[in-house]
Amino acid sequence: MTQQAGQAVKPQVRHQQKEGVVISNKMNKTIVVAVVSLKRHRIYKRTYKQTKHFYAHDEKNACQIGDMVRIEETRPLSKLKRWRLIEIVKRGSGVVPVAELLADVDPDLTSAAAESDEDAGNVGDTADEEEA
Repeated sequence: MTQQAGQAVKPQVRHQQKEGVVISNKMNKTIVVAVVSLKRHRIYKRTYKQTKHFYAHDEKNACQIGDMVRIEETRPLSKLKRWRLIEIVKRGSGVVPVAELLADVDPDLTSAAAESDEDAGNVGDTADEEEA
């Protein structure tokens, strides 16, 4: 009876937290985090990896691809976002694959590079046939 009726005390809610690697940051204020968990098959007792993707809210757009981050469960923020970024545990290398850079600059470059690689392979094959 020490509390008044107007002051309701809410119990402390502990939200679930997960650690994973950022695999996409293309959306504004949203990151996609891949969380890997080890599971054990109930019949065969074999351990296997299960990867799940979580959409998380990144208010400052601070994350880059490859960063190790901690995310926490929250109320639904959009159709897919139910998690928010807590902290960046470890920064990634910041190295972006060349194919992604070329695709961003000019999509025709990647298709032209693939065609030239195929042509180069064909030229080598014909030279080997002529020598034989």
